[in-house]
Amino acid sequence: MSLTVNLYYTGKNGSARKFAEEMESSGVADRIRKEPGNEKYKYFIPLDDPETILLIDSWKNQESLDAHHASPMMQELADLRNKYDLHMRVERYISDKNGVPSSDQKFIADCKIKLNT
Repeated sequence: MSLTVNLYYTGKNGSARKFAEEMESSGVADRIRKEPGNEKYKYFIPLDDPETILLIDSWKNQESLDAHHASPMMQELADLRNKYDLHMRVERYISDKNGVPSSDQKFIADCKIKLNT
């Protein structure tokens, strides 16, 4: 089982993008990627909302996510979020242990399917 949390950071005048850039340039994002149980930590820009940054954050299990939340890095994240005056929206997903069903695979053209089981 994997947990994926989509975090939408929204600000004004490019502040969400500046936040993500500072997360990367300061090394905080890389330190999170190296935490035990982290499977993905990656920023994206929605095409329909340039004032929002999407973070896709995946963890092996709830215990690894709990350890991350208890780490001192969470204060660094909060400080940067406050620095850029960002607002958040969160979605949480749990992976399907059976993966992508064969009935759906026919709609996925020429790609490899990564199963998080």
